Amino acid sequence: MTTATTDERALVELQRDHGPALLSFLLGLTYGDRQRAEDLVQETLVRAWQHPEAFEAPYESMRPWLFTVGRRLAIDARRSRMARPTEIGDGVLETTPDPADVTESAVAALDVRAAVRELSAEHRAVLVRIYFHGLTVNEAAADLGIPAGTVKSRSHYALRALGRCLPGYSRTLSGSLPG
Repeated sequence: MTTATTDERALVELQRDHGPALLSFLLGLTYGDRQRAEDLVQETLVRAWQHPEAFEAPYESMRPWLFTVGRRLAIDARRSRMARPTEIGDGVLETTPDPADVTESAVAALDVRAAVRELSAEHRAVLVRIYFHGLTVNEAAADLGIPAGTVKSRSHYALRALGRCLPGYSRTLSGSLPG
């Protein structure tokens, strides 16, 4: 079974008569992205080629049909892009440290250790038990012989102090306390 398609001459004439106006219209819908607008023009013309019955409609011009199809294709394309994660360029990959490179983590560990040594003994004791020994707040409180609320308070202020000493690491230090 073969599907009827639009005559090639009619399609060339359609492109010549309405292509520039359709491109201009789609440029507006794509916020000036010429490549995307040109792709949408081509897809709109493919739809016209696939639907010869549109040429037989009682309209004086095919322009309203073309604009409607182009608009719907632009909306569908936008929805499709919004449903996928944002693509990133190569520039981000070039500046992102290689996870297999242990140099970055070694430098970070040295920076954190130096910053922890600058904390008061009380703050350092809490952080060492919670983050380095993996104790819960209640376990650290029992180990240090102080209330759990004091452990939470000291760890909060200790993390804030570390955030000031390590501005590049402040996001990774703001995690929640275990237990």
